[in-house]
Amino acid sequence: MNDSELLFQRLDRLLTRIENAFPARTQHADLGTHIAFRWRKHGNIGFLQAINHPHTITPNELLNIEEQKQALDRNTQQFVSGFPANNVLLTGARGTGKSSLIKALLNRYADQGLRMIEVDKQGLTDLPDIVELIDQRPERFILYCDDLSFEADEPGYKALKVILDGSISTASDNVLVYATSNRRHLISEFMHENLAARHVDGEIHPGETTEEKISLSERFGLWLSFYPFDQEQYLEIVQHWLLQHGISRLSGPARQEALRWALARGSRNGRVARQFARDWAGQHKLAKAESAKVDKK
Repeated sequence: MNDSELLFQRLDRLLTRIENAFPARTQHADLGTHIAFRWRKHGNIGFLQAINHPHTITPNELLNIEEQKQALDRNTQQFVSGFPANNVLLTGARGTGKSSLIKALLNRYADQGLRMIEVDKQGLTDLPDIVELIDQRPERFILYCDDLSFEADEPGYKALKVILDGSISTASDNVLVYATSNRRHLISEFMHENLAARHVDGEIHPGETTEEKISLSERFGLWLSFYPFDQEQYLEIVQHWLLQHGISRLSGPARQEALRWALARGSRNGRVARQFARDWAGQHKLAKAESAKVDKK
């Protein structure tokens, strides 16, 4: 083997190593053929991944949150109609329908041009890139951030603040942020921070650290609060989901088991109600199927 062939072999191996060191080229999903997307990262490269089977829940399936439903529906209708609308923060008790309500409105307004991009906390630093990618598109995009909470100095915290209301450039009017959180102020708060509060003419003025934490949630124009369900509201939701599984009424045994189920889970909410209904319906359908097998024998 001569020196030239040896050199080419070495160059070929070097190129192979370089190619393996970099992530594979990624391609954005077609924004014109899907309604829901997820922002993903491959190495340091972000891209839009289409969600082929979006959640099919509808607003009518979400019970006991009528005021929140009406407010978010009105805001979303304004948005898809091209009228002014607000970024929205949905906070409160877990399992009460915050995330499901956002997904349900996508189903309602998708045929009017509404699209949704799910962005997790790690992807928030890429928000400027996402906004630039969809700028000037004819569709209306909701950037959906689920179950947000931050620790101090996380980079995504500041990136979200900038997109909401802090950039030197104006955000495109075809983009809104809908975020859910169990925390009203999205970031951990500590008792010692309240010691910096000042009393001025009978009014309480929070300290600088607290003000900084409050400033993010204040950038959302619309706040919607969700509260725990009482027993009857919980059972009403159980009944609804049992009907979806073909069980026409909430019998006495089912009612007692539903309450025990909630007690064991430590919560009466829509998610727990749906999980119980799935379990109860599955048990009874399995028992019915097994009984039919015995009768055939």
